[in-house]
Amino acid sequence: MNEDQAPVLVCKDLCISYYTRAGEIPAVVDFALTVKPGETIGIVGESGCGKSTVAMAIMQYMGANGGIKSGSITFKGRDLTQLSEHELRRIRGSEIAMIYQEPFASLNPSLKISTQLMEVPLAHETISKAEARQRAVQMLGDVKLPDPERLMDSYPHQLSGGQQQRVVIAMGLLSKPSLLLLDEPTTALDVTVEAGIVKLVADISKKFGTSQIYISHNLGLILETCDRVFVMYSGEVVEEGTIDSLFTWPKHPYTHGLFACIPLPTTDKNAAPLKPIRGQLPLPFERPPGCYYHPRCDHFKPGLCDNEHIAMEHVEGSAADHRVRCLRYKDIDHSKEAPGGEAKLAPALGEQVLEVDGMKKYYEVRDKSLRALFTGKRVRYVKANEALNFTAKEGETVAIVGESGCGKSTFAKVLMGLEKGTDGAVRHHGANLSEVAVRDRSAEQIGSLQMVFQNPFDTLNPSHSIGGQISRVIKKFGVEKDKKKIFDRVMTLLDTVKLPRDFYFRKPRQLSGGQKQRIGIARAFAGNPSMVIADEPVSALDVSVAAAVTELLMDIQREHKTTLLFISHDLSVVRYLSDRIVVMYLGHILERGTTEQIFAPPYSPYTEALLSAVPIADPEVTKREIVLEGNLPSAMNPPKGCPFCTRCHRRIGDICDNEPPPEQVVADRHVIKCHIPLEELREVAPVITVPDDSARIRTPQ
Repeated sequence: MNEDQAPVLVCKDLCISYYTRAGEIPAVVDFALTVKPGETIGIVGESGCGKSTVAMAIMQYMGANGGIKSGSITFKGRDLTQLSEHELRRIRGSEIAMIYQEPFASLNPSLKISTQLMEVPLAHETISKAEARQRAVQMLGDVKLPDPERLMDSYPHQLSGGQQQRVVIAMGLLSKPSLLLLDEPTTALDVTVEAGIVKLVADISKKFGTSQIYISHNLGLILETCDRVFVMYSGEVVEEGTIDSLFTWPKHPYTHGLFACIPLPTTDKNAAPLKPIRGQLPLPFERPPGCYYHPRCDHFKPGLCDNEHIAMEHVEGSAADHRVRCLRYKDIDHSKEAPGGEAKLAPALGEQVLEVDGMKKYYEVRDKSLRALFTGKRVRYVKANEALNFTAKEGETVAIVGESGCGKSTFAKVLMGLEKGTDGAVRHHGANLSEVAVRDRSAEQIGSLQMVFQNPFDTLNPSHSIGGQISRVIKKFGVEKDKKKIFDRVMTLLDTVKLPRDFYFRKPRQLSGGQKQRIGIARAFAGNPSMVIADEPVSALDVSVAAAVTELLMDIQREHKTTLLFISHDLSVVRYLSDRIVVMYLGHILERGTTEQIFAPPYSPYTEALLSAVPIADPEVTKREIVLEGNLPSAMNPPKGCPFCTRCHRRIGDICDNEPPPEQVVADRHVIKCHIPLEELREVAPVITVPDDSARIRTPQ
């Protein structure tokens, strides 16, 4: 970052509105931002706060009904709001580039990768097709994609999600832009892929001197990538400062509220649970007078906070660019507040509910190619699950973690009866369900195993009311037959998931994402299940909503002593809520044990890499860097020896390539599958180190 050079981008007094038949909707108010050459800026906040609107305004992609009401956006001395469409086209993609949240939506499925990449330099520069292709191949190599020439002739659907995102990054960087906008670039990716891509973007941006604006609700990612951060709430910036200043001494109550929603290594689901922000983000046309945050603020003072609109002011005694939009920040002593919510009793574990004994799931694939005809190998198998072994008790939370494609969801499908197991047993309350399809199970068996899905938008029928969908579950599983009792039970469930009772009559389209996920949880618990499988239930939610949903799951589990099987790749959430963890890779369990055992040496090398990839929103916590190279091998053609040997940073020789690793018992119920002797694994340094005085983190200066 060069302090002496002129800023790349300056947004001044920016107000952005959308115009509808209902009137003007002020999306962003009084926004100011300066980006210096080579600097990385982070913009954080809940969904609907205006982060993406700012990015679209910078790109001048406001749509037919959006516009800049006042203020200016100056890029390299030119006001973008005053440029013609022809002038903007010359800048977009060439000097300002953007990487969107969903990589597959950014690529044309009908065009080869080569066509889409070559289009960038061909459209913006006087260059031949041969030179454009050469530059595209070189950039694919720069983003660490193997065999760039082969990928150039591939279509988007032939690439994995991580590969697609790298192609989109390559596309954004092809013309060496001065400014790169990244809108939630890693939300849909595994933590290991995310770690590699974040490092990749940082390295390439440093190489080309690119300035960046990261838009995210992942505060851990912002801490690791940015120089300065802007916290937005309801269309305006409420706090801004350097990473060190804002993460160590935040001043605005909303910033503290965001930190209280994040499962840091210092939080504990029983002793110091997460503290969700109460209430909801106000709609743009329903913003309260004075401070927009005051209806949700624990430090609200009538007559002061709800009077006139509050301006940003410099924080006394802090860094020069640390500013806050709060009249009471000097009066609030955050160090006297409890770091988390109210302490809760840990649930007592009961008898064993689930036993997975050598469970295998293979998918048969018939190969009709000429090669298969000559070799005689016409039938091949995708080994999705390979000899899984673990147990779960009543009231226990068991997390299954690993990258996409490791077999987590396949196991859930076998457990739920959507697929049949190939071998082994999955016993629920003693009954082997692995070979019993869901249509052949009794109503009691189906009701006792329920699921909360990842995407709340796709799990509810849009044409049925909320009450009708929950009532159907209660009636179907024979919990209640009487209409009045069914209605009362639905109302009780709505109370349990902390939603108003009038939601009974609403349709899914009238609910937010977090509210839909709560309805999904209410429906899952409607049949009095003994076990609930939660498949990435909070990955698509804001940190504040995710904290509320996580605490809701924990409260219901405590009350009903439900066994929770939590499927995730987010080890921050897993560390917070799980009692035991199962680490999967390419269909194998490489390590299983209690949460404390998994997060401390000895580790499986794969567990070690997973822990290193977790973004932690705490500047006091130190972490070793381990970036996995390469992609997950094909489950149709897995390695002969250790499944992790092709990417392992601790590979010890041919034994890893040729012989399956043995299971080594570290302690009771703690098992590691690895060729490296336990004595050597115990000598490995901890990946995550938390200081002893971590309790003082984020107290005022």
